[in-house]
Amino acid sequence: MPGSADGRSARWQSHREERRRELIKSARLAVHALGSDASMEEIAAAAGTSKSVFYRYFGDKAGLQQAVGEVVLSQMQRRIGEAAQSAQTPREGLLAMVSAYLQMAETSPHVYTFVTRYSAAETDSPQRSAAMSGALGHFFESIGDMIATPMRTHLGDGKEAVIGYWPTAAIGLVRNAGEQWLSTPASPAKPDQEAMARQITDWLCVGIAPELDPSGSR
Repeated sequence: MPGSADGRSARWQSHREERRRELIKSARLAVHALGSDASMEEIAAAAGTSKSVFYRYFGDKAGLQQAVGEVVLSQMQRRIGEAAQSAQTPREGLLAMVSAYLQMAETSPHVYTFVTRYSAAETDSPQRSAAMSGALGHFFESIGDMIATPMRTHLGDGKEAVIGYWPTAAIGLVRNAGEQWLSTPASPAKPDQEAMARQITDWLCVGIAPELDPSGSR
């Protein structure tokens, strides 16, 4: 009967989606423990299954990166947005967002690297590469919009030319400084997460040498 066939199809689709979510969760835990260079075979073994199962659901390692990335980046985007909601000033909002970003990246640097370091060598599909780059680009574009909103309010009308470029520059600063901080070995000279978030926020708001007045330069 058509109705029974439709019901079986819906149940099968639901089962596949649930299984896919389980595999993404397992892969995320495996990468967290094994490192961002973990192979599909190592990830599958940690998940208690075979790599052929992962290939069936994700196509290749790049497909798995994309799937895990969509979940992780969505969670980071939501957390960063929530962090900014209680801020009273634009600067507090920036600090809250930078702190949330660093906290989530620091919680699992292996997973962060796994989902942000897309390698064209790991996929033969230009469409796959574009999809992965698109997901990452969408994430940073969304964060750029978040940090631009309070600054537009703070700067007021007539500053659109400035604020139009600033979010892209700000995202580049936050991401590059944050990733260098993540990859720096622990030492007395390395700032903790809170200090690093405040330092990045200072750079975003007042620059590296606020005592230098451009109008007085020669």
